[in-house]
Amino acid sequence: MKAKWLVSVLIGALVLSPIEPAAAAEERSIEDEIIYDVLVDRYFNKKIDNDFEVSAQDPAAFSGGDFAGLSDQMMHIKDMGFTMMSIGSVFATSTYDGKTVLDYSQLERHFGTEEELQALIEQSHKEDMKVMVDIPTQSLSADHAWAAENPEWFTKNEDGTLALDTSNAEVQKQLVVAIGDFIKKYEIDGLRLVETDKVDAEFIEIFSSEMKNIRDIYLINDQESEGIDGMDAVVLPDAEEVLRNSYKNFDQDSSGLPELIEESSGDLIRVDSLLGSRFTADAVAERGFPPTRWRLIMTQLLTMPGIPVVQYGSETAMNGSELPESHQIMDLAVEEELIDHITNLNSLRNSSEAMRTGETEVLHEEDGWIVYKRFNEEEMWIVAINNSSSTKSISIPASEIGSDKEMRGLFESDVVRQESNGDYRITLDREIADTFHVTEERGLNTAYLAALAVLYVLFMFFIWLVWRKGKQRKADGAVKNK
Repeated sequence: MKAKWLVSVLIGALVLSPIEPAAAAEERSIEDEIIYDVLVDRYFNKKIDNDFEVSAQDPAAFSGGDFAGLSDQMMHIKDMGFTMMSIGSVFATSTYDGKTVLDYSQLERHFGTEEELQALIEQSHKEDMKVMVDIPTQSLSADHAWAAENPEWFTKNEDGTLALDTSNAEVQKQLVVAIGDFIKKYEIDGLRLVETDKVDAEFIEIFSSEMKNIRDIYLINDQESEGIDGMDAVVLPDAEEVLRNSYKNFDQDSSGLPELIEESSGDLIRVDSLLGSRFTADAVAERGFPPTRWRLIMTQLLTMPGIPVVQYGSETAMNGSELPESHQIMDLAVEEELIDHITNLNSLRNSSEAMRTGETEVLHEEDGWIVYKRFNEEEMWIVAINNSSSTKSISIPASEIGSDKEMRGLFESDVVRQESNGDYRITLDREIADTFHVTEERGLNTAYLAALAVLYVLFMFFIWLVWRKGKQRKADGAVKNK
């Protein structure tokens, strides 16, 4: 299906009943965000004057991506409907992913200048998008700026990197000062603490309080965990595993989805992460067709409760079973069908408060066939995902939908009306997902039919006039010839 056609269907469906637009940037909460997770070095190389010892052929080396490149191609992210870019660590580092920090007071020279980072942030805010930066503390470079004078602040990891002792009061003080200075200088909107399972819990509370005193800023983590004091949101435990196992091929065990959907509100949810393998690798291993697998799992991710975090390259079905293979250079010249699907799902989520923060009720789940309801007092949606090898149907009673309603599918253009027994019956072919907007049944559009009738009468009158004029001309010609 063509993107423009899908968008017109989506807009038409949304107009059927009034829906408030997504909150303005200054009014958004973390639950209103859709996060696009990207590595600066792997996105787009705009400037060559910062390409120091770059090698696109070596997957473990810097590849040349920079702040200017991210600014240049930002509209790719904006147009897909994401509201926040998480751009990784931007501090001076010895590795392309920014994790092995050398100095918190310096930007990584491969990524660009202070002015270019400022320009990136300003452009993001102009486009009503927020920017989040990673704060690594547990895998720093052995040459970190603090290491020589303060070796007691660190412990050594097996791979030779250094971990800050965040329970040390002096370390806590220095981190608060360093990152505080950073967010005073650059008006970023969020921080993500890296490897939080190794970070002192008391420090997280202190750090969160100090950062939020400087600016109202989001603080999240990067690893699965239960709620952490001081965090605005954490990665929901087991969500990634349940989603990947449910959608890596058709006819999978999806029995874990209802519980996941019920527990995901307010938490970060993701299909994969920048920490390891890509979902495409699972699909390929199971001999699934990646574009179809991605369409279905994205429908699940972007219509369920929680805060979606989508990794760069998901829209191109990027592959990779381990690092750095899973951190490929972004390919922006790709088939747009999956991009269109993500765009339309994000447009729906951004336009619908019920999709972001509404209530959820799972109506059915069995053998890859799941149907659930997202709703609040103003609107209702039915999400149906058939991840099986056969056509599936479900009859939904009026007690769940209401009487005299109709459901309009946004992607398959189906219209479901109440049957004589009072139920609403949804049928989907194999490996198809759709999202239905519940509205009042419109029945026959009398105004439209009346307008058609008037047009028909006017058209017939026009034809009659043409016929009369033609007949008159023939008669006049015959008189002249006599």
